[in-house]
Amino acid sequence: MKIIISALLLIMISFETYSQKSDILHLWPGKVPGETKDKNPPVAAPSENDKILRIAEVTDPAVEIFLPEKSARNGAAFIICPGGGYHILAYDLEGTEIAAWLNKIGFAAFVLQYRVPDKKDGALQDVQRAIRVIRGNAAKYAIDPEKIGVMGFSAGGSLTARASTLFNKKTYSPVDKDDSLSCRPSFAMLIYPAYLDQGPELSLTPELKLSNEVPPMFIFQTADDQYGNSAIVMAQALRNAKLPVELHLLPAGGHGYGLRSGKRAAETWPSLAEKWLGSIIKPK
Repeated sequence: MKIIISALLLIMISFETYSQKSDILHLWPGKVPGETKDKNPPVAAPSENDKILRIAEVTDPAVEIFLPEKSARNGAAFIICPGGGYHILAYDLEGTEIAAWLNKIGFAAFVLQYRVPDKKDGALQDVQRAIRVIRGNAAKYAIDPEKIGVMGFSAGGSLTARASTLFNKKTYSPVDKDDSLSCRPSFAMLIYPAYLDQGPELSLTPELKLSNEVPPMFIFQTADDQYGNSAIVMAQALRNAKLPVELHLLPAGGHGYGLRSGKRAAETWPSLAEKWLGSIIKPK
């Protein structure tokens, strides 16, 4: 049985692993474009006894906002796209727990509740709208509008790659002044991304259009991941296009580990990502 949970309860559940106060910002003030259902709170999937909070349905896309302590702020931000095969969102494993880490290293974090299940077009609309809304409210969150990145895990990595290559694609009609702003991410991180090798003979997914405006990318993957080829194909395409990319490939680690302790891959990528971020983001 599906369990409908309010945004408040969703925050309370996320507090089990992250206690800093957060707020919810709903992305669409009126009708959600292309959505056939009424706006409702997120729907939680039944527990699978693996300590992962899964969201099974989103009809009212939003971001949950986590801001770092004032003394730690570096003026930059990330929109986080949890994975889940575009069917669910692994909301704490690849969302709120990532926000906690980002806050510790100075980044504002916005965990994206994009539309699921099986709404890839809607998901792209949601991430584009999120970038614009956050950019339009940059002063409110004490961030630089030119330092807003996107990061994602698994299907969220796919969504991040799409946001990073399709920012010139008009996917919805403007709803307010924020939609006059660019939805190009300033930088991107893909952690065990999926679905990027769906072209002929496992080449780059045709939807992804590379141009000299594609932002710098950090990609982390393990060789034994069933989706491991996605990272390699994406990195190769970026390299061939002479676009900035940093790829890390461990021999083993599987898929879906987030940054939870006890797994080498989960304990490796954050420090590598932090060093990469330090190389591309100048201090305030």
